[in-house]
Amino acid sequence: MAHVHADTPFTSLGLAVLTVSDTRGFDEDGSGDLLGERLTEAGHTLVERRIVPDDVYRIRAVVSAWVVREDIQVILVNGGTGFTARDTTPEALTPLFDKAVDGYGELFRQLSLATIGTSTIQSRAVAGLIDRTLVFAMPGSPKACATAWDGILAAQLDARTRPCNFVAMVLPEARRCASRQASADEDMAQGAEA
Repeated sequence: MAHVHADTPFTSLGLAVLTVSDTRGFDEDGSGDLLGERLTEAGHTLVERRIVPDDVYRIRAVVSAWVVREDIQVILVNGGTGFTARDTTPEALTPLFDKAVDGYGELFRQLSLATIGTSTIQSRAVAGLIDRTLVFAMPGSPKACATAWDGILAAQLDARTRPCNFVAMVLPEARRCASRQASADEDMAQGAEA
């Protein structure tokens, strides 16, 4: 079970929030509001927030532009993860991933089972790493965004979470996972003895 390591300082990350919707503007974007509030309450920085229609190329264009920015380490995408003809977020994102974070979608569906039952299988929540930027896609309801943030992302985007978190993936100077750090320390000690 994950826990917070008291000796490790919190590291603020730059996050961007992308809402995928054909109908919502900022006044109706409760999911984007929720994610922005949660991430800033956690101590991170909301660098940018946008809304785009559910279109593969528009989603890719925004994510691609954000990935190359130095001030954005994590992108949160909400909406477009269902099975309707207009739900194209996974198709837009997965070809961009250098590495998929398969466990994110699996855990999201496990957590949402408690609130929406077997309908959770209709969620195509996906995540991956693009260069050194993490991208997490979730359904567009505020409840689903709360499940993703509270149940997964808050801990995994906190450098104090042990045994592992994602901060070292996006910030090269961050301390690695406890098990990997111990191995690296051991290798350095053996190298110094030689």
